[in-house]
Amino acid sequence: MNVQRIAAFCDGDIGGNPAGVVIGESLPDEATMQAVAAEVGYSETAFAAPMEYGWRVRYFAPAAEVDFCGHATIALGAALAQRHGNGVFRLQLNHARITVEGRAGTTLFGALQSPPTHSEPASAELVDEALQLFGLDRDALDSRIPPALAHAGGNHLVLALRSRALLAAMRYDLEAGRDLARRADVGTFALLFAETPRLFHARNPFPMGGIYEDPATGSAAAALAGYLRDLDWPCGGMIDILQGHDMGVPSRLRVEWTPEKGAGIRVSGTARLMS
Repeated sequence: MNVQRIAAFCDGDIGGNPAGVVIGESLPDEATMQAVAAEVGYSETAFAAPMEYGWRVRYFAPAAEVDFCGHATIALGAALAQRHGNGVFRLQLNHARITVEGRAGTTLFGALQSPPTHSEPASAELVDEALQLFGLDRDALDSRIPPALAHAGGNHLVLALRSRALLAAMRYDLEAGRDLARRADVGTFALLFAETPRLFHARNPFPMGGIYEDPATGSAAAALAGYLRDLDWPCGGMIDILQGHDMGVPSRLRVEWTPEKGAGIRVSGTARLMS
């Protein structure tokens, strides 16, 4: 099976989150896709096959299937552009239809339009458990962005911190994180610091998928943007997210949205082929 390895949301010629991409005439069976994703070892591998609507896509982490993965979608868009030329490709996911724009040339580029978004306040019990997981207390939180469950194809627990140093010091136990994520049905824990209204730093533990931390997370970026829109965050409908720097894997995501509540979010970035 031919697995392309593409890093998405690079910061220039470095960094980015690696994804596996498998494009075939039909999707392998579920057990095979899970085994391939485990062997590849990246946070997600995208499997795509042509269909009448466009492309049927499924995403597998090493430990489980996920309904939507942003960085693997960007990688898939770049791979489709390499095969079929630059364009916008329609994707059928497990529970949503989205699009991804792909451009191939001197630089690979992808831009996805996420599933619809919605958000709700996180319960006090969940927030307390999450803060305990990361060794934090409520004084660590940025009161401008209250803890929330934000959704864009999957649930993400948003925890905005009041300093960059607190974000840099993030530590947690992977097994305890997996247990909490499963009980709360949370894809990632989205820990954030807002340097300015338009520039965020992020760290995204992904214990549900067996990954300690993602260097770039497009689905969480879309969910955050939907939540910021719900908050009427003063940024003009665009933010940049820097992620992965604390891992030594610098990544950059551009996130844009319209004022329409619940509408999909545009998340874009460059990509690079991995050896």
